[in-house]
Amino acid sequence: MTFKSAYALILLLEMLAILLGVISYGWTLEGLQALTRFSGRVSLGIFSAIFLFYNHPTVNVNKLLSDKFFLVFAIAHGIHLFELLSYTYFSGTPFIWYRAAGGMIAYAMIFAMPWIQEKYHAKRVTEKQFKQAALIYLYYVWFIFFMTYLPRVRGTLPNVGGSYKEFVLLLGWVSIMMGFKWSQLLAKPRRQR
Repeated sequence: MTFKSAYALILLLEMLAILLGVISYGWTLEGLQALTRFSGRVSLGIFSAIFLFYNHPTVNVNKLLSDKFFLVFAIAHGIHLFELLSYTYFSGTPFIWYRAAGGMIAYAMIFAMPWIQEKYHAKRVTEKQFKQAALIYLYYVWFIFFMTYLPRVRGTLPNVGGSYKEFVLLLGWVSIMMGFKWSQLLAKPRRQR
């Protein structure tokens, strides 16, 4: 897929998230909360493709999301961040810095990784440095997604919107992603023999 196609797909999916939120809840605060949630699901889908197929032996993430796959995710998650901050502002939800610190680090990594990838393509970052950065990025962002859904399943985050069943499915999916990744890593030595 080309970057332009991936960008157009992101915009289409984000428009569908807005439409679904408005159809479900109208032009209300609940609608804004819903579209923020749906946008987060779009981001999780894109991240899932990167997490599962980065350096995959048979599926090429470049074909799925373009050779700028980190930028594709940064754009999608940047839209989600804008919606999240809008909802936080309009709902009057207090911003608790210590709770948000891990997510803020993840966003910094998400926005830095396309730049690092660009430097790698320009040969200003070594392959080893790029792979190390990608590894830290992938597992840290995965951890943040995991920690997004775990307290929802445990019921320790009030007023987040969505259903318990939805949170269980999403936490299950994020956990399956890690299981799949570990099975890939364990299978590598056998393939190299």
